[in-house]
Amino acid sequence: MGWKSMRTIEWAGSMDISEIIESQKLTPFVVRLVLVSTLVTFFDGFDMNVISLVAPEVSAALHLDKLMMGNVFSAGLAGTMVGAFLFGYLGDRIGRRPSIILATISFGVLTLALASAGSYREMVALRFIQGIGIGGLLPLAWALNIDYVPRGYQSTVVTLLMLGYGFGDSFAGPLSIWFAPFGWQSVFIFGGCAALAISALLIFLLPESIRFLANKRKRPDLIARFAQSLASGRRIEASDRFVVSDELGSSEQRFRVSALFRGELRWITPLLWTVYIAGSTAIFLRVSWGPTILQAMGFSRATAAYVTSISSLGGALGGLLLMRFTDTRGAISIAIYPVLTAPLLLIMGLAKIGGTPFLVVYFFLTMLIVGTHFGLHSIAGIFYPSCIRSNGAGWASSVAKIGSVAGPVIVGAVLSTRLPVRILFALFAVFPFIVGVGVFLLGLLQRRMLPLGAVRQGDELGRLAIFGEDSLRSLSCTRISGNECESALKPTVAKPRKEVLQPKCSIR
Repeated sequence: MGWKSMRTIEWAGSMDISEIIESQKLTPFVVRLVLVSTLVTFFDGFDMNVISLVAPEVSAALHLDKLMMGNVFSAGLAGTMVGAFLFGYLGDRIGRRPSIILATISFGVLTLALASAGSYREMVALRFIQGIGIGGLLPLAWALNIDYVPRGYQSTVVTLLMLGYGFGDSFAGPLSIWFAPFGWQSVFIFGGCAALAISALLIFLLPESIRFLANKRKRPDLIARFAQSLASGRRIEASDRFVVSDELGSSEQRFRVSALFRGELRWITPLLWTVYIAGSTAIFLRVSWGPTILQAMGFSRATAAYVTSISSLGGALGGLLLMRFTDTRGAISIAIYPVLTAPLLLIMGLAKIGGTPFLVVYFFLTMLIVGTHFGLHSIAGIFYPSCIRSNGAGWASSVAKIGSVAGPVIVGAVLSTRLPVRILFALFAVFPFIVGVGVFLLGLLQRRMLPLGAVRQGDELGRLAIFGEDSLRSLSCTRISGNECESALKPTVAKPRKEVLQPKCSIR
């Protein structure tokens, strides 16, 4: 039996959610999901990063030195670490939808509360708690959107969500200038109110993950409605038996961290965490301290704010340039950005350039750093099956905060000394180098797991390339992975290459 006919086989009396998702065309349902998710990540990015643009005013009002301000930045990033763990767990237990809404309400309320901070301790505490909601949102949004799109578009969709985050970061610059006459508190009031308004919108427009519902065997009426939106030409009813055939196994058991280190994930997860830590250290040098560093080098406050915003847009453009290459060529395509970033950082740190030439190099540097950040986030969820996807992305995002927290503290310590400000760029050149090497290795692993045809099409073509056409004789092997396929096929199928795709979703 050929692989094309195998795609459409369904168990008697059952409806395969995986096949519906992989065979769908672009539908208004998916477009609406991506647009709503991008809107909420916009305010996630705004509320996270606007503090860096009012840092001089906050420092003056609360009498904070540079080291104390670095601790404020790091408190927020430490909160995002906790949030990614906490909401990643909630997303896989109670669902993506309620967890996203809860995270949005949480960072909206805490952003509003930042406007009332009257001391260093209050600012650190509020910033930490605000970070919990902000850090929890992005991995959940990635997981929800990945659960609804074919494999060939997963990186693209995550990049679009990160584009919303980048636009939020960019919009913070002009807003901080426009709201300046009303005081630094005004930007937090705006950001908090906007996030709360968006959370109300999410209640009406955000769906639950169809994969989550099918794996948990909950709400067959919603599964049928969502599946019908993805495949309008079929007749799908709540009485159908819904299966997620590429993730066979029980998802009812409790998540264990060991699930992130099974099969090929024992190599992928440590590599992913390493590049996340290094990439986050570099990105949060720019995010937290970028405007302050530019002002310390002699540029005006307005120039620093607008350059930061324009550079953030450049970073979003860099992410867009990568997204289709990541979908079609895999993770290895991201490596070109950090390879170019490291020498640019050395030039900025060691060469005596200033004025407009410096700002031009700064723009391209930001485009590469932010583009790399987007690219890394676009591949986090695709290595994990949906039953642990929120946890997988959440743990990667949380571990990355080691770099996020360390970066601002290191910068604050250096700025408190008499060392030249520009030396920071040279010191941070090591991190893109680590990212480049790590992403290259991840790309090699991805190609071993999923040959290029599978990366492009996200269907059984990849399994053909791995197992050979004879492996498709068994129905149970058309959508299962690793050890389960091996036991089902013995002794008739040789193993031309490593046959691990994704770990099965039974968590023991």
